[in-house]
Amino acid sequence: MSDHGHSPQEISARIAAPPGRGVLRDVIYGGIDGSVTTFAIVAGVAGAGLSPFVIVALGLANVLADGFSMAAGNYSGTKAELDNLKRLRRVEERHIRDYPEGERGEAREILRLKGLSGPVLEAATDAICADQDAWINLMMEGEYGASAVDPDPMRAALATFAAFLAAGMVPLLPFLLGWSSAFSVSVWLTLATFFGIGAMKSHWALTPWWRSGAETLVIGGAAALLAYGVGSLFQA
Repeated sequence: MSDHGHSPQEISARIAAPPGRGVLRDVIYGGIDGSVTTFAIVAGVAGAGLSPFVIVALGLANVLADGFSMAAGNYSGTKAELDNLKRLRRVEERHIRDYPEGERGEAREILRLKGLSGPVLEAATDAICADQDAWINLMMEGEYGASAVDPDPMRAALATFAAFLAAGMVPLLPFLLGWSSAFSVSVWLTLATFFGIGAMKSHWALTPWWRSGAETLVIGGAAALLAYGVGSLFQA
């Protein structure tokens, strides 16, 4: 089944406003890190035999501080990527102004590698080079492998922070709600979160949902087991 329409109107609207990279990578990244790091703290503190109050205090501090840190880091990284794309665009603008024939030759070669030849290749080169924005977009894609859609640093940061908060609060819920056997419940809830994040990720991949979920479960479970083992070394 097609996931989008192919009428002339739908094609025109979709190609005119491509969605870009989106926030999938940021959500998965933030969700996995939030659940892993928060549960690592819960497991480490529980392994050391400290009180639930300490678990909640350290867990909340981690969710807020580490979540903000990750969001800020993702913002800075995406902003650097955006700045670099702007720099490359200015480079291409300068090259087109100073070396138009050389840049035209590069555009022609890019189009040739896309399968055009003969009069069609020459006509396409003329058409592209008559529109400077289209010309620069072609050079950005063909010469640098860059998308024509610029990344959004703030959207990336907010997606990371929201996913970190949502997943990071799961290990703390049994302690916040004062449940009995809170640590055991936290273990099962966190393992389910690991598996759920992996299964969700499979919707955008070729990996079966159960394999993707199991892979994330193993990674998160290994981190939690390591933290619990280290914490147990300090148990009084």
